[in-house]
Amino acid sequence: MKRGGIARPRIVRPIRICVALLAGLAAPAFAFAIDLAPLWNFADPVASERRFREALATAGGDDALIVTTQIARTHGLRRDFERARTILAGIEPAIATAGAEARVRYHLEVGRSWASATHARDQRSPEGDARARAAFRSARETAHSARLDDLEIDAIHMFAFVDTAPADQLRWAQEALAVVQASTQPAAKRWEASVRNNLGYALHTLGRYDEALAEFRAAVALRERGTNAAATRVAWWMVAWTLRAMQRIDEAIDIQSRLEREGDAAGAPDRHVFEELEALHRATGDEAGARRYAERGRATAR
Repeated sequence: MKRGGIARPRIVRPIRICVALLAGLAAPAFAFAIDLAPLWNFADPVASERRFREALATAGGDDALIVTTQIARTHGLRRDFERARTILAGIEPAIATAGAEARVRYHLEVGRSWASATHARDQRSPEGDARARAAFRSARETAHSARLDDLEIDAIHMFAFVDTAPADQLRWAQEALAVVQASTQPAAKRWEASVRNNLGYALHTLGRYDEALAEFRAAVALRERGTNAAATRVAWWMVAWTLRAMQRIDEAIDIQSRLEREGDAAGAPDRHVFEELEALHRATGDEAGARRYAERGRATAR
């Protein structure tokens, strides 16, 4: 997902978010045998599929259905949406009598097979968007009824890939944040940084920079409590991106320069940082600096 795009327990994101299992639920209580998070590497869907197929070999009942939905998702991440839908069609007869989590995950992946961050423009259609919207609605309603708050948030945030107007994206982000704030479930609370990123992005797109900056700073504060350094750097990038839009150039340069140093030290130079530094140096009249970062950006993209 592109920098500044809608975040999926993706950092979305440009950040991909793994969906964690529920913990600490009030009654009714749920216990699932399959822990999906360790099986996922969103940057390597082929390896993820291999792990899910290994898990599927010993899974039964709803666990087998849930794992199969994730196998379908690995194909969606590779833009093989037809294959994803074929896999999901294979379990459709069993979904009607399955438990809530299996039904939610099935509808989520059906929706993602029609509209997601990985869809190119020519892979979308009004008919596909309508199917995605219906699937996400089913996922949301089932998750809400079953008190699966993290999956309800996942479903809500997916609507923004169908309704792409900034005002609609703002509305969906606000609805997702309301669920995050009302929930006591740790898995739902872990969505907050991503949801605030989405909210900030929609506000930024609408030109409401002061409000966007507040949301991005809130996301930074949440990320800094965790251990994902890459996600924290992205959160800071969003802050600096908005500062540039507000013509607070020196502040933006300070942040992006720090991100450059941190990325280099981590062995993860970031072309998005170089693109911003190019624009920032050009804004100050430093054409030599702008050219230097343009070259760094090209070299990183190769």
